[in-house]
Amino acid sequence: MHAIMLKAKLHRAQVTHAVLDYEGSCAIDGDWLDLAGIREYEQIQIYNVDNGERFTTYAIRGEEGSRIISVNGAAAHKAGVGHRLIICAYAHYSEAELASFKPHVLYMGEDGGLSHTSNAIPVQVA
Repeated sequence: MHAIMLKAKLHRAQVTHAVLDYEGSCAIDGDWLDLAGIREYEQIQIYNVDNGERFTTYAIRGEEGSRIISVNGAAAHKAGVGHRLIICAYAHYSEAELASFKPHVLYMGEDGGLSHTSNAIPVQVA
């Protein structure tokens, strides 16, 4: 049996660029891709915290250390500069892999940089 699980998440990443006249995709700082374990051209889901838009695209590598989050092509209609996004990648895992499974979560700070990382999402309290 297999399960589709959250592989990686950039929580509240700030959009730095929205480029309508581009082939498409979402450019993400290469350092952040590496930390999250997201591969270039991997499918990602994007959830816009500011306007509620949800869309699918793929990741492309941005310049390392640039803090770039560039939403490109048609997706630029769904997220603008300054918007906060949740960017997620999902993967299939076998039952054996699930025994030690932990997602890679990057929490972004108010300044647009990386605040901290985790391998778990806090339990939601009532």
